Amino acid sequence: MQRYLLFCLLACSALFSTARAQAPAAPTGTGSLTGIVLDSLKKEPVPYATVVLLPPAPNDKPITGVAADDNGRFALTKLAPGPARLRVSYVGYGTQTKDVTITAGATDAGTFRLPVAGTALAEAVVIGTKPVVEVKPDRIVYNADQDVTNAGGTASDVLRKAPLLAVDGDGNVKMRGSSNFKVLVNNKPSPTLASNLAEALKGIPAEQIQSVEIITTPPAKYDGEGTAGIINIVLKKGSTQKLNGRVSASGGNRNSNLNASLNFKTKKLGFTSSGGTGGWYGPNESSRERTGQDGSRLTQTGAGNYGGRWYYGSVGLDYDLSEKQSLSLATSLNGYGGQDYSSLLYNQQAADPANNRLFTRSTTGRFSGFNGEMTGTYTKTFALPRKEWSVLGQYADNSGTFGYDFDEFRNSYVDTGHGLADYRERSRGRNPGNETTLQTDLVQPFGENQTLETGLKSIWRRTGSVASVTGLTRGLTPDYVPLAGRDTDFSYDQNVQAAYATYTAKLGKKLTLSAGSRLERTALSARFRTTDTDFQRSYLTLLPNGNAQYALSESNSLRLAYSRRITRPYIDYLNPFVDRSDPNNVVYGNPDLDPELTDSYELSYNTNGKAGSLNISGSVRRTGNAIESIRLTPDPSRPTVTEQTYRNVAANTFYQLNFYGSAKPAEGWDISGGPDFQYIVRRSPALGIERSGFTAGLNFNTSYKLPKKYTLQGFVYSSLPSPELQGRGAANLYYQLGAKKTFLHDKADLVLNFGSPFNNYWVYRSTTTTPTFGEVNENKAFQRSFRISFAYRFGTEQQGKQRKSISNDDVKGGGSKQGGQ
Repeated sequence: MQRYLLFCLLACSALFSTARAQAPAAPTGTGSLTGIVLDSLKKEPVPYATVVLLPPAPNDKPITGVAADDNGRFALTKLAPGPARLRVSYVGYGTQTKDVTITAGATDAGTFRLPVAGTALAEAVVIGTKPVVEVKPDRIVYNADQDVTNAGGTASDVLRKAPLLAVDGDGNVKMRGSSNFKVLVNNKPSPTLASNLAEALKGIPAEQIQSVEIITTPPAKYDGEGTAGIINIVLKKGSTQKLNGRVSASGGNRNSNLNASLNFKTKKLGFTSSGGTGGWYGPNESSRERTGQDGSRLTQTGAGNYGGRWYYGSVGLDYDLSEKQSLSLATSLNGYGGQDYSSLLYNQQAADPANNRLFTRSTTGRFSGFNGEMTGTYTKTFALPRKEWSVLGQYADNSGTFGYDFDEFRNSYVDTGHGLADYRERSRGRNPGNETTLQTDLVQPFGENQTLETGLKSIWRRTGSVASVTGLTRGLTPDYVPLAGRDTDFSYDQNVQAAYATYTAKLGKKLTLSAGSRLERTALSARFRTTDTDFQRSYLTLLPNGNAQYALSESNSLRLAYSRRITRPYIDYLNPFVDRSDPNNVVYGNPDLDPELTDSYELSYNTNGKAGSLNISGSVRRTGNAIESIRLTPDPSRPTVTEQTYRNVAANTFYQLNFYGSAKPAEGWDISGGPDFQYIVRRSPALGIERSGFTAGLNFNTSYKLPKKYTLQGFVYSSLPSPELQGRGAANLYYQLGAKKTFLHDKADLVLNFGSPFNNYWVYRSTTTTPTFGEVNENKAFQRSFRISFAYRFGTEQQGKQRKSISNDDVKGGGSKQGGQ
């Protein structure tokens, strides 16, 4: 371990030393220069690009410099009149230099269009690639479209390789060791992702994903939810020129899919569309061993298979009413459905031998989800640079179903067939839901160095759960009959109104300060029809945040950030439906949950140089009244029977140190990655628990370009076990190798990927420890896989201008397959 730490520190030191630059001297005068920096390929802003003012050639000694803002705009003030040059650069892009003449007043230097690093310009053709990972002052960007190992995969495969994220064998995602975060798609919410992330991610094809942004300290314009931060999945958009599109297909031993897209842009109208379908499949094995304090013992071993299918489609229209006004309409739908089958051998050795039990249970679980969204946006810009006003509206219809069927064969080691089952049970349920959102935002600049962002937002959210359970006992009931007390009929409304304001000011050439706050009002109401009870409540929450960024030089900066964020429980956590499909492992939600509040503090150092980029960040996150999944034994005399639910029972603190960098050791060779270290403290006076410990993870990605348009790529992620409130989480290991060949005049790609080729599966082993029982769970994730993919592009691709979108990132969701189960 000491050698590993020493290696990481030496690597970070090397990257740091190669990226140092000297700070320029401050100029004096009355002139000023303004301009904007755009990506030449996508026509999008390049935030934080470095802008340096130079004397006329051949003198290259900097006069002054500044970093562009979030929208790629920059301003240099107090300049002496005369001829000069502006040089603009950013890591991953080429450098552009332009001759300018400074006057005694304000001068517009125009637009700088940076080519991607390694690009060649020939007439209107741009050929080039971005680095796989970009480290920016406020976020880390994983450019998924530059990673050949993603071909033919899904969003779950993409997130597995993004910095600061981890995905286990069941598809459950963690960000910086926490499952409390929000996932957005194109800066807007997906209710399906919120309610069932693990399965819904399988329904987004990797070919549609351009990049993944990891935002650890979101500003006030984002909803207050997601204490660990925000994951924004940016999908590929359409063309600004002629008709273009893409078709692709892939197949392998774990998944297969077919995808297509078609786009075009006229003078005022832009059209984008995409769609796809596919499936996933594989085996599963698991085991559970529980030991009670009274000496009783429960052993469960299961094996089976899983499978599912997904479909995805989207259509977008952009229309420019005038040079400064635009309308956009986007609609999308995605759905998934599947089932998992397992044969479970149950063996209970009780303290009293009369209570010993042995049976085999064959269970088929079913689940599905659907999400359809429609979003309309009106955007107006003004003659005053950086001023913008927008109005957005969205309606989303989201629903899901869940259920199971099982046959139980008592005193038997095998499944002997439906007709011989001693007991049969089945359940069917659904989670209806919809959301309506209205939002307006205004960006108001005051001079060249000050900006005020304000906005209002309202969300009306409707959800619930309806489920029934029936059973059949051989020899007693001729058919399935309702089971008393097992049904549920629950509706839940959540309305959130919010107002925010953020003020940003540049103090001199080096220091930028930003301070803001968000006020949110939450109104809740629930109706339990099976018990004829209901409740209503409302509360106000103030969520302040701020950050300070200091430029040590053109390429080095320090950033200090603070934010307070809220977690509202979603339907998975609230659903009171009691799942007794396994009578020794009962699961249900808790409609009485209160929200969490988390305070986050982060200090980061960022550097960009010719050798690469480096981000070093230290953070502290403290959550009081934390929502935890807990295991209980309601009857101490039966420690082999447990209940799992959610409660506000803990205060958690995460101390984290993260290193992440990218470098180019040689021409055509890119590497990125770094270690993450955490010390976690969990306290629960209600349960009499205080637990703490270290954990660590490592993310590494490398690619190498060979002659004749071949590319090789490799990825590995590993993590140590982490301390949980009632035990210890599982360690993780996943790696992937890929090779790509581009041909047909750069129109086609053939990709071959291998996942974990040297081990068939990884065992995710977790433990649970309580005063009444101890338990070890093992889940085998069969990771060895292969996939071959083919893609063909036609037409001319260039990405259109960025539109605003809604971001409903304000609820805590789960990853279970069956709604509240």
